[in-house]
Amino acid sequence: MIVAASVLASSATATLVPIDDRDLVRFGVLLGCSWIAIELTRHIERKREYWRSPTSGYIDTKSVWSFAAVIVLPPLLASLMVVLTYTLAWWRIKPHARPGLPHRWVFSCATVLCGTQAAVVVLEVGMASYPGAPGAASMEGLAEFGVIAAAGVLRWAINLGLVLVAIALASPTARARDLFSNIGEQVLEAGALGLGLVTAAVVVNNPFVLPGVVVAMVALHRGLLVHQYQQASRFDAKTGLTTAKWWHEYAEQAFTQSRNRGRTMGLLIVDLDHFKAINDTYGHPFGDRVLRSVAKELLAEVRDEDACGRWGGEEFVIALPEVGNEHNVQRVAERIRRRIQSVVLDPPGNDDSADVVTITASVGGAIFPAEGISSLDELLLAADTALYAAKNGGRNTVRLNGAGAPTMPVRRALPQQAEPPTAGA
Repeated sequence: MIVAASVLASSATATLVPIDDRDLVRFGVLLGCSWIAIELTRHIERKREYWRSPTSGYIDTKSVWSFAAVIVLPPLLASLMVVLTYTLAWWRIKPHARPGLPHRWVFSCATVLCGTQAAVVVLEVGMASYPGAPGAASMEGLAEFGVIAAAGVLRWAINLGLVLVAIALASPTARARDLFSNIGEQVLEAGALGLGLVTAAVVVNNPFVLPGVVVAMVALHRGLLVHQYQQASRFDAKTGLTTAKWWHEYAEQAFTQSRNRGRTMGLLIVDLDHFKAINDTYGHPFGDRVLRSVAKELLAEVRDEDACGRWGGEEFVIALPEVGNEHNVQRVAERIRRRIQSVVLDPPGNDDSADVVTITASVGGAIFPAEGISSLDELLLAADTALYAAKNGGRNTVRLNGAGAPTMPVRRALPQQAEPPTAGA
């Protein structure tokens, strides 16, 4: 539907402005710069594409060239620039995807086309010099700059809105904060639109300066890749949950706030029962599938303000800020245990005669404030003690720190490979 709408909208604006030889030259210059920029940044974009979250929009800098085309070229050429830049990017950044249908790229291109046509209408109505750079006179130029800014914001909003709706429909269990997890990267989109305005002015007045824009884009991409690696280090590759290190950092902050404000905080440790036997019987790839299924159930059960992390192996941790009381911790733990117990997976090989695989988990919990708990690590120790009691109590059960638990757990409270970040880290 979006693809059809983009085609109809592009057809409706195609004849608003006639095309002359000067427009074709500018189109060729912008397309050539776009191709060079894609070639110089394709290795970086491949890494970004690999590390990106499936529940957040993907942001790049192709809009530098397509937005410049919207400003200085007739609508038909501006639409063609969008299509060609997406085609070039798909061809060079995702070579392993050929010859399959790049449906995500087609949809993304269609959303940008829809936004482009809306921007064209704004520019056509508000700019006396459209298509072209803003006027040179001070007040006229300022007014046209405002029109261009409005067109850019509208184009961005339509693109982002359609993409987020599509992701939400494709991933109904995704939470709002997952959809907006990379909202900080929208600064890149704003920068790309701003650079597109500069590019439009340059291509009209002095095209020989355009190599400087390409260099700026390459530098921008390299800085962005560092941020991408930092983001990737926060999430476990197998489950999509936060790593133990970053979970500990968040939980430490939540614990400090709870202590300073006199509020409660619950903590759960979830351990899958007989997970080693599952790995030994069905193989590690199936074990990874089990971990992903459990992680999905955990995320579906907790609130947005809670934090789930993979603690290591088959263990997961959940921080529950402002949980209220011990009864609420028990209720959450029981709901999680039942959710995990409801997971049913077909064994590998798709053998219809084989029995399905079910999963159970033991859950240990603790709450702050409580006697003997004055730090996050002590809260972790209390929850781990309760987990040990759940394991000894027959598994597939919930225990809170207290009666019947041994004095010390058999595991460390914090995995050695994920020590809490030190000051200044």
